Amino acid sequence: MNPIFKGGIPRLFFFVLVILAIVFMVSDLNSPRTRDARNVLSLIMTPIQWLVDMPTRIADDLSDVLVSRRSLVKDNTQLRSEVILLDQKVQQMDSLTTENLRLRELLSGRERIRNNVQLAELIGVNPDPFQHQIILGKGLEDGVFMGQPVLDARGVLGQVVDVSHYTCRVMLITDARHALPVEINRNGFRAIALGKGSLEELELEYVPDTADIRVGDLLVSSGLGGRFPYGYPVATVSSVVRDPGRPFSRVKAVPAARLDKSRHLLLVEPVTENREESVNQQESSEVQMLNE
Repeated sequence: MNPIFKGGIPRLFFFVLVILAIVFMVSDLNSPRTRDARNVLSLIMTPIQWLVDMPTRIADDLSDVLVSRRSLVKDNTQLRSEVILLDQKVQQMDSLTTENLRLRELLSGRERIRNNVQLAELIGVNPDPFQHQIILGKGLEDGVFMGQPVLDARGVLGQVVDVSHYTCRVMLITDARHALPVEINRNGFRAIALGKGSLEELELEYVPDTADIRVGDLLVSSGLGGRFPYGYPVATVSSVVRDPGRPFSRVKAVPAARLDKSRHLLLVEPVTENREESVNQQESSEVQMLNE
């Protein structure tokens, strides 16, 4: 390993430099001219320092640009994700608000019914256009039985026609095979509302031409037969056609229930005797199926 100052001349040169440095420091502290000279030298050296430092500054600027672009892309992606999540939450809030309103309507509808009820949710719709049927997420395990009436927040919706352990099938009142005893809320006139295969139409059967029935009359369940609760809205009369050549008027009505929109429904328990009879019929049919 070679020493830094080898020989006499380099060592002497080192001592000379040290002495000059001490002299310059003392002069800089005590002499104004030395300060002026230092300022001039600093001014001359500034462009050189700027040129020497230029590559480093350029590299730092490029690094900042790259980092900033990467950060902006990341922030943009994150903001887009947050916007999508916020939109989803807004949609969920709208859905929850609507569902809350429907449940409140169901609670207000519950006050009109003296029978016990349980809440059920729609889980399926029969795709056959000639059969107006829906599937609910309640079954035998929940006490559902054949013939049990189903309501929504606005009126009568249908009745249970098939029951399994965890689901049930409901026939809507607009099904062409369905008939429902009703009466006019205004005067108590009784009739039978028949389904016509359209979600927006019911027809009253055998209405005398002289019957006091008008457009806008509210039809409610008459309670005859003990299956549907009495006094619950069924439909509103939309047209009355009287033909002098026929003994009966042609009366059409619009269902009160939201047959194609309601998602939360009420399963109503009628009188006890009717329920026990329905349960016995269901058990008899199951025993017969097992024997076959």
